[in-house]
Amino acid sequence: MESLWPVVLAVLVLVAGLLGYGIVRRRRRAISGPSAAPALPSPFATLERALEKTRERLGARLDAAFGRAGASTDAALTELEEVLVSADVGVRVASELVTGLRSRLGRGTDPQTLRTALRAELETLLASGGTSAPQASPWVILVAGVNGVGKTTTIGRLAAIHRAAGRRVMLVAADTFRAAAAEQLAVWAERTGSDLVRQAAGADPSAVVFDAMKSAVARGSDVVLVDTAGRLHTRTNLMEELRKIRRIIARELPDAPHETLLVVDATTGQNAIAQARVFTEALGVTGLVLTKLDGTARGGVAIAVRRELSAPIRWIGVGEGVDDLRPFDAEEFVAALLALDEHDRPGARSP
Repeated sequence: MESLWPVVLAVLVLVAGLLGYGIVRRRRRAISGPSAAPALPSPFATLERALEKTRERLGARLDAAFGRAGASTDAALTELEEVLVSADVGVRVASELVTGLRSRLGRGTDPQTLRTALRAELETLLASGGTSAPQASPWVILVAGVNGVGKTTTIGRLAAIHRAAGRRVMLVAADTFRAAAAEQLAVWAERTGSDLVRQAAGADPSAVVFDAMKSAVARGSDVVLVDTAGRLHTRTNLMEELRKIRRIIARELPDAPHETLLVVDATTGQNAIAQARVFTEALGVTGLVLTKLDGTARGGVAIAVRRELSAPIRWIGVGEGVDDLRPFDAEEFVAALLALDEHDRPGARSP
């Protein structure tokens, strides 16, 4: 029994030490106050990071073009046009932008005036984007795009946004030709707490959509997100299939689909224009979603896509996280693209 006393004594000393340490920590916390939560990056900082590769491509060349102003505005604008083309703005759009700048600037223009004029031209061109809350119930969103652009992921993120706003969401797996599509959508439905309508692989997509429209009304869904097949945009039968899906939605729910979003991969550069044009002609696209901006130096394609098509940019993908799909804001985008100084950024302008 006596041999246990050293062990008991050691345990008592350890307990006393831990209690004393806890008391000291509580006193320190009372004096210093609660520790500050780690600062989260601002939405604008996230956008800046997403466009970092594009800015790196533009960077020095853009500064050089602006630096030529004063001595020769023509020389500055000529170089600026080349810089814009290199950022995948496109030859025609770059030429139109420079023509607009030339008409508003004098023969001798300082760099800051040229930068401000370019900013204004880009903001005007990219305007009319943004998003709005659903105006009907159910609010049907048809989502299209070729394979690999991030279409299903975009639908999942949109579901998360609408669920966070308190809306009942239904996901429709109308891409029955890609085996993994319905499985991916099922994961997103479970993750976001959304309803899911699907059928067996290879089923008629139009039948899936028909069932979904009936179900959406019966369940009282607020938002319905319809995933579609995304085989190559050169496949005429795919376009016919998408038109059929659209007709069925309109037949079952007048005025639907209320939005037709085309998802475009920014890393494809000018190829995105051809994709967007074919889908727009077939479906009457009402808005664009530009994904993978964080993985490309071709961020200028946003300008080209917006100019070449009538549809505005609604959403942009700026990262891999669930929260990295964000509403498009023209002023923020241009500020991040041109690396504007702190006082020139959105929210910092003089009234």
